[in-house]
Amino acid sequence: MCRLFGLSSAPHRTYATFWLLDAPDSLRDQSHRDPDGTGLGWFGVDGTPHLHKAPLAAYEDRAFAADAKQVTSATFVAHVRYASTGGLDARNTHPFEQDGRLFAHNGVIEGLDAFDAHLGPDRSLATGDTDSERFFALITRETRAHGGDVATGIEHAARWVARHLPVYALNLVLATPDKLWALRYPDTHELYVLERHAGGLHGARHLDHSGTAGRMRVHSGDLAETPAVVIASERMDDNPHWRLLAPGELLHVAPGPHVTTRIALPDPPTHRLTLADLRPEAAASQKAA
Repeated sequence: MCRLFGLSSAPHRTYATFWLLDAPDSLRDQSHRDPDGTGLGWFGVDGTPHLHKAPLAAYEDRAFAADAKQVTSATFVAHVRYASTGGLDARNTHPFEQDGRLFAHNGVIEGLDAFDAHLGPDRSLATGDTDSERFFALITRETRAHGGDVATGIEHAARWVARHLPVYALNLVLATPDKLWALRYPDTHELYVLERHAGGLHGARHLDHSGTAGRMRVHSGDLAETPAVVIASERMDDNPHWRLLAPGELLHVAPGPHVTTRIALPDPPTHRLTLADLRPEAAASQKAA
């Protein structure tokens, strides 16, 4: 299953080292799957978005490589991919960038012909083949239509998809240079938030998160002195304050960091998919590690 990660320490820039680990246990443990790419997105001091992506060539590739990138940013988006739609190519690897925003998604949306028809000329916003980037294109269009209001753009796009297309999951993380959004929808996959005080639970520690599936590790010494909000597909340490987002919950992190949240999608998808409904490759990509 793909892994999502987001972090905001805005207004403070955080010097962080992110290790996006390509499932090193996969060759030894048949219950794990080989991920199909890793990606990290961040913003420069001038607000310019930056991406570092590394797709794997094939499932049989035994040369697992961890992408290490040392950067500073007030917000980050990271993703570990197991492909469901779109080939193993950098243009299909998350995160994606549109209108200076960064986006990553975990889930499956079917009915891509109908999706393309609805997007019309805005399909060109998505340069790859994934359902995820199409979803981002719709968010971008709706955000433009609502005067740059990202939360409203996310809500309108997600509502349209939930009403008109077959949906398995729409979990997402979206970032600007100083703001972060996360959506969990419906209850298919978990998505957690941790509002972390400076120094963490014990007041003097750096951030050092390691996912239980072994696919992602995040370390930041700066967060011993800076508060942050962390979004992740799984609890990444033993801090008791991790909270599971409710189905349909849209979370916004403003500089401070300051968190607001609401139920943006109270109703289930009209055409809700189960694992049994998915194409074999898509079903494999959505199973828990």
